[in-house]
Amino acid sequence: MKENEFDGNLENVGTLCYEGHDNLYLNITNRCSASCVFCIRDVSDGVYGYDLRLKKEPSVEDILNKLESIDLGKYREVVFTGFGEATLRFDVLLEVTRWLKERDVKVRLDTNGHAQLLYPERNVVAELKEAGLDEVSVSLNAESESKYNELCRPAFEGSYNAMLDFTRDAIAAGIQTRMTVVGFNDIDVKKCEKIALDIGAVFHVR
Repeated sequence: MKENEFDGNLENVGTLCYEGHDNLYLNITNRCSASCVFCIRDVSDGVYGYDLRLKKEPSVEDILNKLESIDLGKYREVVFTGFGEATLRFDVLLEVTRWLKERDVKVRLDTNGHAQLLYPERNVVAELKEAGLDEVSVSLNAESESKYNELCRPAFEGSYNAMLDFTRDAIAAGIQTRMTVVGFNDIDVKKCEKIALDIGAVFHVR
């Protein structure tokens, strides 16, 4: 580690933030509403040399204390991603997003798009927009519901269509939106690209 670089760790929490591609990534949970066959958690403890297995979920205070110690101006954006699905901690996500936007930081959410299933009584996209979220990257991962269920093994029935609806709602709300797939799986990348473009999202193979 270079001098003056932070290691992202807080005592008794673990790595809640880490660097890569000129971005700062926030790892606020290891829980997820899917169990993808290609998930990096099954083969590694982290990415970019960081151990992302949290000892406990960081509180809002933990996250903001860490962010206050970092020069956020040197990053292109702050991204909610990591070893879990950030929307499982939706209120934490919203509060941290508002804090970042008060400081003119660009904020992106990487998500599986299941949030509306997690919080059926809430308008999750409207709340994300109100908090100031700039961009969302949604994991499409398959060209059909059957292939999606096979690869992603979601916890909720109807997750594939919920993910598509979440993406449409994000675009309608004016949030910059892209859809992604993992390119080495047995999927039809061209069909996935057409789904994304027809919805109105940018498409990316990761």
